[in-house]
Amino acid sequence: MKHLLSLVLCLSFLTASAEVRLTVRADEVKCAVSPTLYGLMTEEINFCYEGGLYSQLLRDPQMREREGDPRQRNRRNAPLRFWQWNDSIKTWTNQGFWGIAVRPSTEYRGKMKTDGKAVMSVGLRSTVDGTVYAQAIVSASDAGWLDFTLNTAANIKETKDVEFFLQFTGDTRCGLNYVSLTPVSKKQVTVKSDLYRTDLMDMLREMHPKFLRFPGGNYLEGNRFSERFWWQRTLGPVELRPGHHCPWGYWSTDGMGLLEFLCWCEEMGAEPILGVFAGYTLQGDYVTGKALNGFIEEALDEIEYVIGDVSTEWGARRAQDGHPAPFKLTYVEIGNEDFFDRSGSYAERYTMFYEAIKAKYPQLEIICTDSPDKMRRLARDWKVEDRMKLDIIDEHYYRGYKDMLRQCGMYDKYDRKGPKVFCGEWATREGDPTTNMKAALADAAWMIGMERNSDIVIAHCYAPLFVNVNPGGMQWKSDLIGYDALNSYGSPSYYAQCMFAGNLGTEVVKMECDNMPRMQVEKDTLDQLYYTATRDKATDKVFVKMVNAGETSIDVTLSTIGKKVSGKALQTTLVADSMNATNSITNPRAIVPLTKKVKGSGKMKIKLPARSIEVIELQ
Repeated sequence: MKHLLSLVLCLSFLTASAEVRLTVRADEVKCAVSPTLYGLMTEEINFCYEGGLYSQLLRDPQMREREGDPRQRNRRNAPLRFWQWNDSIKTWTNQGFWGIAVRPSTEYRGKMKTDGKAVMSVGLRSTVDGTVYAQAIVSASDAGWLDFTLNTAANIKETKDVEFFLQFTGDTRCGLNYVSLTPVSKKQVTVKSDLYRTDLMDMLREMHPKFLRFPGGNYLEGNRFSERFWWQRTLGPVELRPGHHCPWGYWSTDGMGLLEFLCWCEEMGAEPILGVFAGYTLQGDYVTGKALNGFIEEALDEIEYVIGDVSTEWGARRAQDGHPAPFKLTYVEIGNEDFFDRSGSYAERYTMFYEAIKAKYPQLEIICTDSPDKMRRLARDWKVEDRMKLDIIDEHYYRGYKDMLRQCGMYDKYDRKGPKVFCGEWATREGDPTTNMKAALADAAWMIGMERNSDIVIAHCYAPLFVNVNPGGMQWKSDLIGYDALNSYGSPSYYAQCMFAGNLGTEVVKMECDNMPRMQVEKDTLDQLYYTATRDKATDKVFVKMVNAGETSIDVTLSTIGKKVSGKALQTTLVADSMNATNSITNPRAIVPLTKKVKGSGKMKIKLPARSIEVIELQ
């Protein structure tokens, strides 16, 4: 009994509320903040593009996907998977990606290809009661391409219980090879803006991203060489792109091609981090030596498409595609997660790509996807140790709440003389389909560790970015942003990202803690409080970030030394009443940040609620 009482007293001590003293030394700069610290990572997973950001409303517009194995999509005898034919009324229907979003006073533009003469009625109608929301008559006088427009009335209600229909009138019937439908964006920013779903783009802008890593992880490699992100095949008119099989189990139309990714960056004010295919697939197929030359040339051409002027072959092609001006490019990543390559060939493959890219584009910084120790060991095996150079290492971390908190100080111990770090994929995996507050707390603590060490961590991005929340839409849980055909929402982790990226100075300043609270997590004793501070050189503002990752409140005295604090401050708080609390498609704003004006001073008393993330802006 005596031992049990001692244990109870010990646990009470670990979790009890006690005053903590945090001191910001605003005149002691530790390092500069990387200008590309916060960004986005994207790939085709969880119906991220198809049925997500890519605004194409119809599934399988190319009319290729047949029932059964999607790889057998060209079997003529099997019925189409996503187009239904009703012979009695001569009608094709398509229900999109778990419904089609219909909104009032909205224009929808369509395109189709026919192989003969026909008169057709096309439109959008309810799958509940048959109400027709928009309709048009289209006449084909011969084989070729036809454009059509649908407009909804101002008095209809928003709904996703909708299907597209195409009904032949009279006795004439002709074949169809392609049918597409997209809503017209009211925010025309670039030549490609109608191809992005506007509510999701608005959410991404709120994350203040400085870069976009694309075409992402497994989507870059593909299961086979023929299923890699073959960038040349993603150029030109969307309706003429062949598409390819996505490694996450569904078909990609390649409507989101290389130029669409680049324009996506442009619309967000971000720059690309370009991943180039490096001769290795997810099935373990790889090439080395001279066999790599074709893929290296492919990568050099891709870079030229991004940054070459119009006098170059691929710069001219970019101009032909509608974007004469080159894009900004600083970083190129060679491959993706090549630490999975059991052949050990990445040391040679990386070195060959590195040398070729640097020879033509010496200004670019190159990202490696395996660890320095392993790369040096492999370099000896492949006899490239004298040639191999490592600029930046891409590190990926997917962990639970406890493990993420335990590793928050990891970058404090990194060798400052070694390669820089790009944390190109990371997440606390708690919550389904999007994260809960438990994940957000650990995510915020992890970001504090990276921000505090942004002399070594040049950039980081959460993954996966998106998930379609419909049954069948998710291949990976604990995602950042959820949506269905009509609505979207941010997870608590999403709001933590917005808070941190939106309140960031240009310099990391020294910060100290007295009386650090500790907490018991299962059998481990961990810090309960996580913190950092940055100062903006231009505005002289100081941003203090704090995370209370535990179940008890913390009383904090926040002192600022080396800078006179005015009487004005902003306090932004994200807090939940339980670790499992979350947002959802039906309750999208259960947990959102709240910002209020508070009295600023050189010494502030702050109560950090249990399970809370806090940002203080001192003016």
